[in-house]
Amino acid sequence: MDTSLGDLLRWVAALGAGLLIGVERERSHPDEQASAGLRSFALAALAGAAAARLGLAALVAAVLAVAGLAVAGYLRTRDTDPGITTEIALLLCVLLGALAMQEPALASALAVLTAVLLAAKARLHGFVRSVLSEQELQHGLLLAASVLVVLPLLPNRALPALGGLNPHTLWTLAVLLMVIQTLGHVALRWLGPVRGLALTGLLGGFVSSTATIAAMGRRAREHPAWFEACLAGALWSNLSTVVQLSVMTAVVAPGLLSRLAPALLLAGAVTLGAGWWSARLARLRGEPAAPPAAAVAGRPFSPRAALVFAAAVGAMLFVAEQAHRRYGGSGVLVTTALAGLADAHASAVSALQLHAGGGLGAGLAAACVGAAFSTNALSKTVAAASGGSARFARLLAASQAAMVLGFWTGLASAPWIQRVLTGGSA
Repeated sequence: MDTSLGDLLRWVAALGAGLLIGVERERSHPDEQASAGLRSFALAALAGAAAARLGLAALVAAVLAVAGLAVAGYLRTRDTDPGITTEIALLLCVLLGALAMQEPALASALAVLTAVLLAAKARLHGFVRSVLSEQELQHGLLLAASVLVVLPLLPNRALPALGGLNPHTLWTLAVLLMVIQTLGHVALRWLGPVRGLALTGLLGGFVSSTATIAAMGRRAREHPAWFEACLAGALWSNLSTVVQLSVMTAVVAPGLLSRLAPALLLAGAVTLGAGWWSARLARLRGEPAAPPAAAVAGRPFSPRAALVFAAAVGAMLFVAEQAHRRYGGSGVLVTTALAGLADAHASAVSALQLHAGGGLGAGLAAACVGAAFSTNALSKTVAAASGGSARFARLLAASQAAMVLGFWTGLASAPWIQRVLTGGSA
């Protein structure tokens, strides 16, 4: 009985796949000139299911027969409908019907995905032709090649020729930065700049929080009516730093994430609260928070910045390793802190990589991340002072100090929190 019921469900899945795709094709071609409609797709799916039961030879014959019919249908309708989407979908229906005899759940899921893609024709074409720019397309292909072609080819081990560096890990970090930048760009394109300078600052922080703070400071000085909105954007760019550090810790040294989580959460909460308060003041005063349209222009990501980032991580990792061998843990801590003046992520990742390789203990690695985070906050304060007014620099410096204090407070309380969570003595 169970076997018969399971068999019946497979036939239902095959028929359902054909009907679902057939309904979409029928609605997209309401005239009688369509090469295939609801019944054709349902029958094609059942033919594939029956052929799969009869054997491989029958399935090949069914696919060839339907392919021939699809070609004949295309030749009949090509003057009014030059596309071949319906014909390809009909051939796919045969294969989905055959798949349903083995994996009904997978066949049903693919049928739904196919129907969604077919129904989204107008939106997809509009996005590709009207929204997606040539530069964005090129960068999308470059990102895909970085993930699907370059990354699998790199050896995932430490190479003596590179000073013990792991090229696969370094390239993963470069790809990660490109992905984060792309997500920020997509969000800006999707939501638009009208959501305010605060959102622009948050997304810009994924590219460079220091540069974003300097830009927000200059804009606040040039447009005093936007002061609170610009300050909120500058503050929320720090949140992007916290998010990136969290993601990179999870990728490079996941075992250290639980120790850093309280520090990152508390630092993020401080900067989120400060940015929310500044944005609230901007709304209460009715200040125009919309930045110029140029805020969303440009490339989705910077390949050069990603490569420089990966190279910086490699160089800092090499220097930190040499400092660790010569001076011990204190040398790594000093090196990481000094490097954090330029880039918190690269210097922090070098410490995380050393910890993942067994070169640093969890406590010292977490302290190195905190040192990089702290000195980078100092750089952001200098950037605010160089680009913005004295008031902007003072407020940002106060928020940076509170954020750093929150980080070290969370880091100091992490062992106690871990003992409580694991049922140890509080």
